[in-house]
Amino acid sequence: MMLPRGSQLVVASHNEGKVREIKALLGPHGISPVSAGSLGLPEPEETGASFAANAEIKAHASARASGHAALSDDSGLCIDALDGAPGIYSARWAGPGKDFRIAMNRVHDELRHRGLVTSRARFVCALCIALPSGEARTFEGEVRGSLTFPPRGTKGFGYDPIFVADGMDQTFAEIDPAQKHAMSHRAKAFEKLLHSGIFVESL
Repeated sequence: MMLPRGSQLVVASHNEGKVREIKALLGPHGISPVSAGSLGLPEPEETGASFAANAEIKAHASARASGHAALSDDSGLCIDALDGAPGIYSARWAGPGKDFRIAMNRVHDELRHRGLVTSRARFVCALCIALPSGEARTFEGEVRGSLTFPPRGTKGFGYDPIFVADGMDQTFAEIDPAQKHAMSHRAKAFEKLLHSGIFVESL
């Protein structure tokens, strides 16, 4: 599987925060990304039992529907004290309106029910790139840290305002986006994708 510079690539997501981050990561590699949302592609039901399985479902669906290569992201927050929850259900905790204030409040409440004020946690990302032919590759990355309450910062999205990565004192929503792009779970998965040699200068 190889994609030359200038290739059209569908970002198989309707989450604008994810789309922005993926476009920023793709920018230096001469790939022209367009989101599944902007193409009006339907969102497939995520029935996988892992981040990788759900990423593969989304990438294959967008590749088939668009006729172009598609890159999907399935990611979420896994909290040690909650036995890995919300995990693959991270977006669902935000409710039908995808309001992550609701999700972060639920995390806080779940911890308090256990007599806790914080927990170790990790963000996990699975990236899958798929071709209309059905060929696909999947790459995973993670970043560990701790939770903090109340939420802080406005620069991120999702659970970023309550996550402080190891070695830092600011949340993912407080740091500059470029700093997050350099060390996030998504960046680590993307680094593996780049090292795979999929993106090439020309065929």
